[in-house]
Amino acid sequence: MPVIGLGTYRAEDGEEMVKAVKWALRAGYRLIDTASQYGNEEGVGEGIRESGLKREEIFITTKLWNTDQGHNNALRAIDASFKKLGLDYVDLYLIHWPTADGEGVASINKREETWKAMEEIYKSGKAKAIGVSNYTIAHLEEMKKYVKVMPAVNQVEFHPFLYQEELLNYCKENGIQFEAYRPLTKGEKINDKTITEVAKKYGKTNAQILLRWSLQHGCITIPKSVHKERIEENINIFDFELKEEDMSRLDGLNENLRLCWDPTNLK
Repeated sequence: MPVIGLGTYRAEDGEEMVKAVKWALRAGYRLIDTASQYGNEEGVGEGIRESGLKREEIFITTKLWNTDQGHNNALRAIDASFKKLGLDYVDLYLIHWPTADGEGVASINKREETWKAMEEIYKSGKAKAIGVSNYTIAHLEEMKKYVKVMPAVNQVEFHPFLYQEELLNYCKENGIQFEAYRPLTKGEKINDKTITEVAKKYGKTNAQILLRWSLQHGCITIPKSVHKERIEENINIFDFELKEEDMSRLDGLNENLRLCWDPTNLK
């Protein structure tokens, strides 16, 4: 699995999405992350086809939406995603949230029956790997009671202002790859004074510092952009390394800032 990918949340389907995918693949990205809920799987698929790259060169992730949870619903949902993507398999299929509630507020637990369907999807070859998104330690511990195949990935919100160190360490200890979404804080904290100071030190942009921080914590990171220059900027993070003292400074920015739903109370 590539360590950096193109996030596509809220990228409009159609030309905008097609162009972003093509720009990303030309810039060297090989991971594209989408979801049925994003409404842009068709554009992602078209961008892949127009890129000229072979399917096996690209790692594609999509996700099962909350209201599609449940055994039979999940089996139907992945086929619907295939139709939109124009693919016959994905590299990674994730349960989007640990609840079947479409608003992500009420705790509707269909996790066990949904995971059984995910295991069937994995065994059929429709997904090369299966995982979860927005799962807490409690949700992952619960899974141990019923899984035959543990999730390969847990994709969660992660940035210096939401430094989920305990969850990160738990995933490492249990062989679950940690993947960071919203690594650039939706732009809300990108001009923070500390990040700016560190960026000047390394001659890099603030965004590049945030992404490098994620990588050095062992995360896969999926920054979202539909702008060519930013897409190219975001992948240019492999020619430097943050020193230990700068990693610690960034770790210290944690304020438990969530820019998306909080899954903690989804029992």
